[in-house]
Amino acid sequence: MGNIYKGHLDGRGLKIGIVVSRFNEAVTSRLLDGALEGLGCHGVAEEDVDVSWTPGSLELSIVAKRLAESGNYSAIICLGAVIRGETSHFDYVSSGTIQGVVNTNLETGIPVIFGVLTTENSEQARERSGGKKGNKGFDAATNAIEMANLLKELPGA
Repeated sequence: MGNIYKGHLDGRGLKIGIVVSRFNEAVTSRLLDGALEGLGCHGVAEEDVDVSWTPGSLELSIVAKRLAESGNYSAIICLGAVIRGETSHFDYVSSGTIQGVVNTNLETGIPVIFGVLTTENSEQARERSGGKKGNKGFDAATNAIEMANLLKELPGA
């Protein structure tokens, strides 16, 4: 067997950008709290975290791309909440947001973490932003740390 590469959860020295959607702010602010807690628990210094707010989830990827292209960040975390309503708007916003984040990962080579809730209702969003189902913002933070460290370990880094 050849090499085995694994990221680790030591965030010391990492610079993290967080992009948060203001739409559904009651949920997204809780996701942000979880992300900040997750980063802090794993050694990322407060002064090494920058937060940018966007009007909605579709705008997350353009800000994430700008941050990633700056060369100043080890990883970017995108946080939002798209909650299904009575129209097909949910499908368009969810799909566009996912595609934007995926493209930003591939185009920049910087880990851009998808921390956007796509739920059927507000209750599910609350459960996943600090309720019974945990806080997906915290999970996004640990994913960002692990991916930033993994990419540093891979050949060509």
